[in-house]
Amino acid sequence: MNMITFMLTLSLSLSIILTTLNFWLAQTNPDSEKLSPYECGFDPLGSARLPFSIRFFLVAILFLLFDLEIALLLPLPWATQLQFPTATMTWASIIILLLTLGLIYEWMQGGLEWAE
Repeated sequence: MNMITFMLTLSLSLSIILTTLNFWLAQTNPDSEKLSPYECGFDPLGSARLPFSIRFFLVAILFLLFDLEIALLLPLPWATQLQFPTATMTWASIIILLLTLGLIYEWMQGGLEWAE
């Protein structure tokens, strides 16, 4: 019981000391940059109805798509330990093939060209 009391007292003391140091050492000179909200590069005081670049949107969607593909394919090395590893590898190959064909199609249509 004595050890538990000691640990609780130590934890509480350390928390109070760290909180006090944070308030004491923190910078308290806010400027207009720090007080303005971050809006992904857009001017927060301007119009909210500015045109959005479709090219940027397409690149972002493609990034998310291939990022999701990587997350889905990461467990593939452990597929050899499953009961039917060939079925798992076949499905993974089909996913990669479909995504590759879609990327080639986008490329051929000029969807990845930045300049118009």
